[in-house]
Amino acid sequence: MAIPSTSDATESGTRAGSVVDALGELYFKVDIRSGASEAIGRFAECSGLGVSYDVTTYAEGGNNEFVHQLRGRVTYPNVTLKRGVTYEDGLLRWFYETHKPSQRPTLTIALVNSAGTTLRHFALAGALPVRWTGPNVNAGSGSAATESLEIAHQGFV
Repeated sequence: MAIPSTSDATESGTRAGSVVDALGELYFKVDIRSGASEAIGRFAECSGLGVSYDVTTYAEGGNNEFVHQLRGRVTYPNVTLKRGVTYEDGLLRWFYETHKPSQRPTLTIALVNSAGTTLRHFALAGALPVRWTGPNVNAGSGSAATESLEIAHQGFV
């Protein structure tokens, strides 16, 4: 598809009849599965989805040309979800109710477009909410009040 010239573009920045860029309309839907699936909210931002391995080096005796790199323990960073403050209370209920390892469900983070279609999803085993940050509100500011939730987990399922 050709890039529209400024004369072809509308006020919104798209050409009449062209497909709207979906990236601006995506959100993250988060569900917990401990028996029945329960939605805990929709989020505008998700960070920390990743995996890495510790690397152990081993210098072989008599070999001075390289050092062996051996893969070690796997680590998963905490996932952070952010959104504007809403009336939904599932997030805070889950935060306060999760204490024991047996209460740590599988958490599913789905990347959803404006039509409600799931584009991709990530399932986190043994999800444990570790930090909730409430809104910092300044009455003189026009910015939205946001909250964030940080989640530790045992890996992807």
